[in-house]
Amino acid sequence: MLKRPTSTATAGPGPVPTIIPTPTEWEVLGEAGHRTLWVMFAIMLASSAIFTLLSWNVPTSRRIYHVLTTLTTIIATLSYFAIASGHAASYNCTTVTDIHKHVPDTYHEVCRQVYWARYVDWALTSPLLVLNLSLLAGIDGAHTLMAIVANLITVLSALFAAFGSAGTPQKWGWYAISCISYIFVLWHVGLHGSRNVAAKGNAVSKLFSSLAIFSLAVWTAYPVVWGVVLDHKTNVDTEILIYAVLDTLVKPFFGLWLLVSHRALVETNIDLGGWWSNGPASEGRIRIGDEE
Repeated sequence: MLKRPTSTATAGPGPVPTIIPTPTEWEVLGEAGHRTLWVMFAIMLASSAIFTLLSWNVPTSRRIYHVLTTLTTIIATLSYFAIASGHAASYNCTTVTDIHKHVPDTYHEVCRQVYWARYVDWALTSPLLVLNLSLLAGIDGAHTLMAIVANLITVLSALFAAFGSAGTPQKWGWYAISCISYIFVLWHVGLHGSRNVAAKGNAVSKLFSSLAIFSLAVWTAYPVVWGVVLDHKTNVDTEILIYAVLDTLVKPFFGLWLLVSHRALVETNIDLGGWWSNGPASEGRIRIGDEE
């Protein structure tokens, strides 16, 4: 007797794999970073007040170091206030690909805070620091100007790279331009400064060498940290903390070192009479007894 074949149920299609797209990631400062910004604002403000008091009894004609140093911390004070109050930040967003095995790839954005006020600060204050070192060493105007321009290119290229897309040739191209420009700053200030400062005596030479090595070493740390930040290797709070330490060293600490040493070394004096001390009306002024 033949058995009737039994019917078998046909397996239906299984569940369709689905995935929820990753939402946008926001890399922003936390409470630690916010506190650090306000602490730095207080440090820069106090430093500006101290540098102003140090210049109180210094004749105007010999106050150039005090003016440059005080302007440096005043600009930094405004920059940190702007960042801490939330008025000087933008976002640089990068599209990231999420690779999946059984479904099509998806994409999401990673947006990191970029504090553009920091670059405005550096563009204004780092030339003042370069000018301080150039005046101390007696570097001629041509090399001083070239060092300042190279410094500006360094900062502006860094700004352009900060807003570039991660991993793109353009972003790292701007980073390379920034680093190359910084080498020119080292060359103009370090090489020509060490040659010229010898004419001012051994004491000034030692002071310049110490200040130059210290400041150029700290400045070199900026592009290193910036390159790490550029590739999203650290969070925003850590970035703020590292830059805060570097800013403290190269601005208040450097400024105090320079002004205290300048007061003790007569050879560092730069007597700027005429327009600097008395205004344009003093130029060409005829005094009694000058004419014969």
